[in-house]
Amino acid sequence: MRLGIDFGTTHTVAAVVDRGNYPVVSFDGVDAWPSLIAGNTAGKLRFGLDAAAVRHTAGWSVLRSVKRLLDDAGPDTEVCLAGHHYPLPELLSGFLAQLRSDLHRRSNAGLPKRERIEAAISVPANASSAQRFLTLDAFTRAGFDVVALLNEPSAAGFEYAHRYRSTITAKREYVLVYDLGGGTFDASLLKMTGTRNEVVTSQGIRHLGGDDFDEAILGLVLDGVGRGAVDDPTREALLEECAARKEAIGPNTRRFLADLSMVGQPTFSCGVDDVYAACAPLVQRTVDVLADVLRDPGRDSALAWSDVAGIYVVGGAGNFPLVSRMLRAAFGDKRVKRSPHPFAATAIGLAGFLDKEAGYTLSERLSRHLGVFREAQTGTDIVFDPILPKDTTLPAEGEQPLVITRTYRAAHNIGRFRFVECSQIVDGRPDGDVTPCAPVLFPFDPDLQGDRQLARRPVIRWDAGPDVEERYVITPGGAVEVSLTTRPDGFTRRFRLARGAA
Repeated sequence: MRLGIDFGTTHTVAAVVDRGNYPVVSFDGVDAWPSLIAGNTAGKLRFGLDAAAVRHTAGWSVLRSVKRLLDDAGPDTEVCLAGHHYPLPELLSGFLAQLRSDLHRRSNAGLPKRERIEAAISVPANASSAQRFLTLDAFTRAGFDVVALLNEPSAAGFEYAHRYRSTITAKREYVLVYDLGGGTFDASLLKMTGTRNEVVTSQGIRHLGGDDFDEAILGLVLDGVGRGAVDDPTREALLEECAARKEAIGPNTRRFLADLSMVGQPTFSCGVDDVYAACAPLVQRTVDVLADVLRDPGRDSALAWSDVAGIYVVGGAGNFPLVSRMLRAAFGDKRVKRSPHPFAATAIGLAGFLDKEAGYTLSERLSRHLGVFREAQTGTDIVFDPILPKDTTLPAEGEQPLVITRTYRAAHNIGRFRFVECSQIVDGRPDGDVTPCAPVLFPFDPDLQGDRQLARRPVIRWDAGPDVEERYVITPGGAVEVSLTTRPDGFTRRFRLARGAA
């Protein structure tokens, strides 16, 4: 069976490829699977629906928004839950293994017990290489046959194409996807020609989503309650109450009510405009990014608004009425469209991408720069070498990976590579949202090739250094593998770039 699976901050959603239709899978009658992990002091773990069932049970602690942890994670990242430390990659693969089991046992997908699941999965457009690797590896370890890894707004573009292809004309070939989820915001400009979707450029904010709206609303409530009267468990209960009440706000809602019985106080009440005022600065940040994408779509001049068929609002937090209100105020009423299923748009789009009969193709681009710091001027200066510029076109699924090489003569006994990803480069240096990768160490000196303690060895200048080839392989999903080889002996090591200290 072929499924599009959107691993979200709050919920995980799956959609099935079914003869040109892409129905959303329901679990025990609900169209989403909770992105929750629960643990107790005895070291037992529960995931998804089972975690939600014990979230208010004494002795259990709940890890919410696990996807947000991947922003700063590496292969050795650990998470403390109920007094126990767990490797984050193992928690994530356990979480997805339970999802796979529940797809078979507790869903309406109609999956036979041992049927293979062919999946297209997604990550935020601004996800680092480390997050892409961790996500792909966890799905694979959980037993999914992953055939595609797409950026979330790119996937949502296929859902737009499925529903609104008639709005695309020769004069209006562009769609701006506004993807506001539980933890991240992405904006991608797509050019749609026939069944081909081309990503022109992407920008985003890695730490902004519905979770932040919940916190802003909680702050409003705590100002009324008195912050000193709330302990951590009560705060968590209040946050859950605020999130539930936020989800209930509709375009015609006038009052916001929150149950404060857990703190022994009457119901909190305020005008919904007060809630909007608390959240408006967050939405404004997304509007500003959208304007930047329109001004700088990877071409020499700004894109004319008349070239854009519409702004397509997807993601669970895109349901919040303030979002559409502020977008229409900034860009006009007529071309702001909200997906009929904003929480499921990415999963539906992923399923559409997998549908071979639909014939959709995607030309994806890197959403961040990747480069490395190098010595210059015989060690008296440091320069930044941008290996992969932002908006580099990625290979399509089934095509050969993109390969880039660098060659030079080594000047040290040990190579210490400082890779970083960033949202922009200013005056030749990484700027904006900068993600440092863990240092990569490589022995240029043949006597050190079997040394497992390179990090403890002194790095010294070395006149007899070998010739070196750096080889960068970039997959269709945007993940990067680096291989280093010395010549003429051919000694090689491969590295996957992982999150680490600068």
